[in-house]
Formats: sequence, C-alpha cells, structure tokens
Amino acid sequence: MALHIDSLHHRGIVKDPKYNYHRNRPNETARPKLFRISQAKQVLLKNVTLRNSACWGITMELCKDVVMDGLTVYNRAYWNNDGLDITDCQNVRITRCNIDAADDGICLKSYYPGHTNDSIFIAHCKVCSSASAIKFGTASHGGFKNVFIDNIEVYDTYRSAIAIETVDGGNLENVRVTRIHARNTGNAIFIRLGHRSGEAPGYLKNIYIGQMDVEVPFGRPDEAYDLRGPALSFFHNPIPSSITGIPGNFVENVIIEDLEIRCPGRATKGMAYVPLWRLESVPEAINSYPEFSMFGELPSWGFYVRHVQGITFRNVTLKLAADDFRPAFVFDDVTSIKLEELRLPSDKNQIVVRGSSGIEVEKKFNIIEY
Repeated sequence: MALHIDSLHHRGIVKDPKYNYHRNRPNETARPKLFRISQAKQVLLKNVTLRNSACWGITMELCKDVVMDGLTVYNRAYWNNDGLDITDCQNVRITRCNIDAADDGICLKSYYPGHTNDSIFIAHCKVCSSASAIKFGTASHGGFKNVFIDNIEVYDTYRSAIAIETVDGGNLENVRVTRIHARNTGNAIFIRLGHRSGEAPGYLKNIYIGQMDVEVPFGRPDEAYDLRGPALSFFHNPIPSSITGIPGNFVENVIIEDLEIRCPGRATKGMAYVPLWRLESVPEAINSYPEFSMFGELPSWGFYVRHVQGITFRNVTLKLAADDFRPAFVFDDVTSIKLEELRLPSDKNQIVVRGSSGIEVEKKFNIIEY
C-alpha cells in the first residue's frame, strides 16, 4: 500500500529541514503562495477574490508604487496562512480589502537590511485573523517608516488588533494609526522593540494611535474559528496591551488618545500572580519571538509599559466587565509620562509607577473615576 509523502513525514520516515515536525506540517518556505510579486513597479490589483492558498495569500517584495484595492482574501485552507504580506516596498496603498486569514491579516515584513517599508497607506479594510489583524514584523531586518493606517474593522481575532514590532535590528518610525474598531479581539495594542537578531537593536519611535475602540472577551475570541491560533502553554489572567523596549534600548515618543478598551476582568491570584513588589520577575525576553503573550502573566489589566521614553495617554477610557485585582496601568523604567483625561474604575488606585526608588502608587495624574 502506497503512502503519500505527507504520511511518511508524519511517521518519521522522511526527514526534511523544511518540515515542522512539532506541528506536523511543512513550513512556509515549502508551500506555494497564491501571488508573489518581486521587484516590480506600478502594480495594480483591484476587485479580485482570492481563496485558499497553501501558504500566504499575496506577497509584494521590493516593489514600488503598488495599489491593492477591493480585494477579498479568504485564506483559511491551512495553518500559517497570512492574508497580505508587504516586504520592503515603497509607496503602497491598500484600501477596501476584506481579509479572513488563518494567520496575520495584513502584515508588513522586512527581510532585507538596507531596505524598508516606506510610505504605506492602509485604510477602509475589514480583517479577521487567528493571529494579529495588522502587524509589523516579525521579520524586521531593514525597517518600517511613514506608515498610515486608518478606518480598520477587526473582528474575531486571536491576538492583537495592532502589533507594531521590530526585533531584528530594523528601525521603525513615524506610524499613525486612527479609527480602529475591534470587537472580540484578544489584545488591543502590542508595541515591541526587541533584539532577536541583527548586530544591534534598531529603534522604535514616533507612534501615534488615536480614535480606537476595542472589546476584549474573557475567553478565546476565535473559539468558533476552524483554524484557531495555538493555545498558550501556561496559566494566565487576561493579558493587557503592552508597550515595551529592552534594557538600554527604549521605545520613544508614543501618543495614544481617544481610546476606549473594554476589558473582561475576572483575574484571580489563584490563576497567576505577579505582585507589584516583584515586577522584576516579568521576563525581559530580549531575543524571544514577539507577541502579546510573550511575557507570561503581567501585573496590570489595561496597559503594561516598560523601557519607554516619552509616552502620552490622552482621553483614554478603560472599562472592566468584572473585577480585576490588578491596577489598570503599570509603568516600569518609563520617563516623561503624561496622562490626561483618563477614565478608570474608581474602586482602587489604578496607576503604578516603578522608578529608581522602587514601587510607588502615582496620584498626581488627572484621573476621572467612574
């Protein structure tokens, strides 16, 4: 009786460096994409429906002057299936697209040192993802700059609505995100400067996020999805948004305003617990894969901010569906904090700052309790 080659992989008879034996599937380098367009100029894709690639849906690589308008991408035939991937391109417009992907929905990547994604406009799109809806990275060797994202609807997404990451030495700057409406999404905002590879860390600075509305459920947001994201291997309470650098390399100049996040609460110390007097137990994870769950349990329910220089929260409302013993904000090794017109639950101190002298509860900020 003959066996298909994939069955031989499963039995361990055939070995292949492009096969992921842990997950029993070929990795993305061994599976064909629907479209891969490289080093092209003046590319137009309009009013096209694409379904069920064996890998990523559309990849644009080292291209200039790209317009992608009115696309429908349904890419759920296999795991690790991104919707749209933009790699080190210049002057790209992505508008009126509907993406349903079994991995990241719209993903900016940078594989080539010395090249960047530059002048990217993403607007009026709808995204569902079993990973993150709109993501920078994970590949981030060159960098990203001058990216404008506006009017995006995110739904039933397992990880982050917006994930802004550089971990391979690339520089990331000048990003403006506005009018994000996310429902049933595991995490609102994830911003990460790390050092997974590259001779030195890059920088991450000048980020503006405004007019964002997010609803985070208590359970898995992709429970009904046929290709759910991989379950986490540790016990944890609901994971907050996070903005983190690494020791000696700070995220710089972040402004978040006109934001509302409705969080589920229901955290318990029996599930997991990081006490405020032991914030150093949160791992730095300097060279780890970046995603919102990378630190394990976190000590806040709204935002966890570490190794940041210059951050403003203005007109921000954080709501709880049920009680949470953690504070709304934890700032650790953060300078130049501005908090204006915060609306937070009134039952306890909600902002904790850890400075050089240890932990203190900060009471000087303008907080509107409800």
